[in-house]
Amino acid sequence: MALTTLSSPDSALTEEGGVAVASEQTRVAASARRRFVAVLRSPIGICAVAALIVVAFFAVFGPVLWGDVARQADLTQLSAKPSAHHLLGTDAGGRDVLARVLTATRLSIVTAVLAAALGVSVGVVIGLLPTIAPRRLGRLINSALGVALAFPALLLAIVVSITLGVGSVSVTLAIGLAMAPSFARLAQTLGASVTGRDFVAAARILGVSRPRILVRHVLPNVRDPLIVNASIGAGTALVAATGLSFLGLGVQAPEYDWGRMLNESVGSIYVNPAPALGLGAAIVFAGVTFALVGEVLARAFGLHRPSRRRRRQATHSAAASPVLHVADTPVLSVRDLRVEAPQERGWATPVRGVSFDIGRGEIVGIVGESGSGKSLTCMAVASLLEEPLHVAASSIRFEETELVVEGKLPGGQRSKALAHQLGTRLAFVFQDPSTSLNPALRVGTQVAEVGLLHGGLKRREAFHRAVDRLAAVRLSDPARRARQYPHELSGGMRQRAMIAMGLMVEPALMIADEPTTALDVTVQREVLALLRKVNREHGTAVMFVSHDISLVSSFCTRVLVMYRGAIVESLSTEDLAAGRAEHPYTRALVAAVPHMDAVPGTEFATITEDTEFPLDAVREEPV
Repeated sequence: MALTTLSSPDSALTEEGGVAVASEQTRVAASARRRFVAVLRSPIGICAVAALIVVAFFAVFGPVLWGDVARQADLTQLSAKPSAHHLLGTDAGGRDVLARVLTATRLSIVTAVLAAALGVSVGVVIGLLPTIAPRRLGRLINSALGVALAFPALLLAIVVSITLGVGSVSVTLAIGLAMAPSFARLAQTLGASVTGRDFVAAARILGVSRPRILVRHVLPNVRDPLIVNASIGAGTALVAATGLSFLGLGVQAPEYDWGRMLNESVGSIYVNPAPALGLGAAIVFAGVTFALVGEVLARAFGLHRPSRRRRRQATHSAAASPVLHVADTPVLSVRDLRVEAPQERGWATPVRGVSFDIGRGEIVGIVGESGSGKSLTCMAVASLLEEPLHVAASSIRFEETELVVEGKLPGGQRSKALAHQLGTRLAFVFQDPSTSLNPALRVGTQVAEVGLLHGGLKRREAFHRAVDRLAAVRLSDPARRARQYPHELSGGMRQRAMIAMGLMVEPALMIADEPTTALDVTVQREVLALLRKVNREHGTAVMFVSHDISLVSSFCTRVLVMYRGAIVESLSTEDLAAGRAEHPYTRALVAAVPHMDAVPGTEFATITEDTEFPLDAVREEPV
């Protein structure tokens, strides 16, 4: 795929466009506020806010209002039972238990919150580090994480606390480090679900570095679940801190928290249970508060919902697949492309020895049944397939640049020059527009990214350029659309935005992997017209993937037919429409297309799973 900087001047936002942008920002912000207010007005939201206000009040003002009372000792009231003057009685030193409970709220809550924050911070760094680290280091981190998760968190906290020594700082560090493995696994799982999305693959095509992908695309999409779990984790940290202080490993005299007070009162629990019961009630109330806050945040964010593999070297078939088409100056030339995938026994080969050329300005369609290897071929050419898939080829040349090094594609380990070329000369439109864009970023921000990375544009210039490109793909009110999130656009609008992203610079090749599958017929026609417009105005070659042979024959200039991972025929759309297909599989695909002039009652032609076709390719003379 080729992209060069367009010579047209950057478009400026009009006054009306600026007003529309401001209006849209206000509307989106107002929608978020209404959703959050609705959650707060629910019964659980009211309870959570009330409980949080109570906990925060005692944590902030407890030592100020009751600190002096908590330090006064009455030697005539040692271990006294509850009375009108001492609602929870007194301790062994004659000090009011209730005043001490309220005073200790600050230290107990602060310790829990800081420990949870430390656990989340360290856990997120460890969990997401394999995303940007070299593969071996990532595997080492995952192995160490698995070992850490094998130990109970409280036991790990005790070990760390003993190692660091007793005290409030030590207990905070111990609990935070003990919680880190669980948050690391959570961050790793959430991050893995995001890195497999199409918008991350698109960012990789643009040459975005791994750290930038992590910060810009992964973190915004895992932020909300982490915040929710951190709130709930604060309750767990409170219980753990109380337990360590109860064991004598936490806060030491003259400081005191709920755990240390519980340790002091447990000796007289059978004689005077009021202090222990009061402490227990305070701990439960604070823990429930953290849980309620987590539940409210989950609803506000929309998160609440009822053997060792042996690698073998790739072996090529004795007779390499023939080159089905040779162009004088191909923009893309592929020779003997193979994709292998591990299975229970040995390796499967979903793409086997594919060779083809795409000339400059051509519109080439790739058709075949689902599972024939169409999308895998496109992803392999764009260097988007990684382990455990094994990609090899004799040669893949893109605009006279050889992509294959020692029989393999570079994958994520690209040079800056190659990343720049692929990012500026190659455009990829994915099949599902709902997963092609990052849901956490505004559309204009994502479209402008290639201008920031490879176009040498400043942020404002890149955004203006993005608005211009959105207008070029006939997206209504582009200034407003650029400020919207992907979920606010229809499927056709999202697909247009993906094409606009490729047009931030001028592509030499655009790979469209079934771009109309999820769209209705009317929008399909508009997207195809847009691709044809790009092809004619900019001379962009289009590699159009589809399972609909009738759609391909009406849109493309040449057709490659894939069957079981191999290209079995290459022919012009004129020959295809005239019924001059030679391979039996191609003829079967054409026969399976329903026609309006068919005799009523005639059974549809089908291709059953038991039907076998030859894998020998039908040669086509160079054109």
